[in-house]
Amino acid sequence: MKTDDVDLSIPMLPDMELTATTVAESLGAFIGLEATKIDEVKMALIEACINAFEHSRSHERRIDLSFKISDKALTITISDGGDGFNMDDALRRIEEKRDKGEKRGWGLTLIAELMDEVDIASSPSGTLVKMSKYR
Repeated sequence: MKTDDVDLSIPMLPDMELTATTVAESLGAFIGLEATKIDEVKMALIEACINAFEHSRSHERRIDLSFKISDKALTITISDGGDGFNMDDALRRIEEKRDKGEKRGWGLTLIAELMDEVDIASSPSGTLVKMSKYR
């Protein structure tokens, strides 16, 4: 681990996602991200944390976050240690909600639209969301 990487573990409690956004905002400012990019990172991070809080069914009721700075980007990894999910099923449900005009259930879509790179891996041992915002 590089010395400027930040690791954070937060409980799945109301508003704890805001703790994670404080770290993201500080690191974004440190590497010179524009304010609009920092806001996009914060919004995507809130969505990722809330998804983990609401859907992971994690027995530990915690999520682990890693913030990495590189020459090209700020990369955040969120791990929930929950039950995982089927990505195809989730994308189908998002499409159904979009067709019905529902206001909730858009987290994965928002994350993908707000960040420059997103990779989601899910298995029965949990979901790992890795998202990057370029400088």
